[in-house]
Amino acid sequence: MGQGLSSAWAWQLDYFIEDHLQPNTDFRKEVKAVIHVMCTFLKERCFQGAAHPVRVSKVVKGGSSGKGKMLTGRTDADLVVFLNNLTSYEDQLNQRGEFLKEIEKKLCQLQGEQNFPVKFEVFRSWGINSPGLILRLSSSELQQEVEFDILLAYDVLGDVSIYNKPDPQIYSSLIRECTSLGLEGEFYTSFTELQGNFLKNRPPKLKNLIRLVKHWYQLCKEKLGEPLPLQYALELLTLYAWERGSRVTEFNTAQGFRTVLELVTKYKQLRIYWTVYYDFQDQEVSNYLHRQLTGARPVILDPADPTRNVAGSNPEGWCRLEGEATAWLQYPCVKNWDSSRVPPWDVPVRLCHHPVPLHTALSLHLLQEYSNKNVVFPKVPRTVGCPAALLTLQSLWPQIGTTPL
Repeated sequence: MGQGLSSAWAWQLDYFIEDHLQPNTDFRKEVKAVIHVMCTFLKERCFQGAAHPVRVSKVVKGGSSGKGKMLTGRTDADLVVFLNNLTSYEDQLNQRGEFLKEIEKKLCQLQGEQNFPVKFEVFRSWGINSPGLILRLSSSELQQEVEFDILLAYDVLGDVSIYNKPDPQIYSSLIRECTSLGLEGEFYTSFTELQGNFLKNRPPKLKNLIRLVKHWYQLCKEKLGEPLPLQYALELLTLYAWERGSRVTEFNTAQGFRTVLELVTKYKQLRIYWTVYYDFQDQEVSNYLHRQLTGARPVILDPADPTRNVAGSNPEGWCRLEGEATAWLQYPCVKNWDSSRVPPWDVPVRLCHHPVPLHTALSLHLLQEYSNKNVVFPKVPRTVGCPAALLTLQSLWPQIGTTPL
């Protein structure tokens, strides 16, 4: 499985990413142009002549295309359509099927237009969580077909700046409605802009590490099939590993990859969250967070939606992925020239006097045998030395510290 990656040595990972995983500039531009065409249609033309007046407030790109982590030959893009007609989460739940059928109808009509620059197929995706439409697009410019989902959402954020922390009342209202409906995590699409912003402005090398982990996840998926944890959980786990173990813009990719694999093998200990968009200041939100964080592990809370544990409800999937991660820890991709394993980053638990330590992003203590050693790779022709620069995270972590139970 994954002969290319599994047979690469640790010092070759940066080259592997560059040669096989990074989309080229032309592909990026082509995908961006195709998505722009579809966004324009959805916003300006889709609901013309509908039985009831419908107004699209905005169309937001989610998934890898909206976060700068696209893989070569693959895009897991979402187009989230925000409708002014949806004035509550319950509206979104009850009316999205009707609006999606209208979008599907107009897209089918659009297929017959000779001058429309994009060819596409439409499929329904009526899943339990966030049903939507799947579009498979092609054009004379695209190097291959591109698939993305069309989802609907209640525009709860409105014109709120995505660079500031939302009013806590937005989250307390979300919590009340989700818990009363028994649908926690169901309305994460309303926070797509925050999710994209959370991951967007990160160091390029971190995005490359995320690409590598996503590629590994896809290899696991091809071998194991379903069920597996959400890919988004692995993306957040990679970000967490970097924030807690490195925080530098230039780092050893193999160390980062090994750290993520180690974390996957310790999934039963994971309890991770961020306080970028919500925190413990509001009592109702605080009480809910404590309930979430003291529940069954693994816990990885969506940084934009505290009701969504992206790692939850799939213990079988995590168990299967743990087995693969354990096997990959013996592969050359985490080994030096002398076949010794590269050390993982040190991702420790913060000790406190409370029985369960809670802090901004908290979890477990990785293996310590190499925690005080530095790995040195031999110089190779394509290596470009660059001094490590500490990345200040104060703007991303407005509140860091231990939160008592």
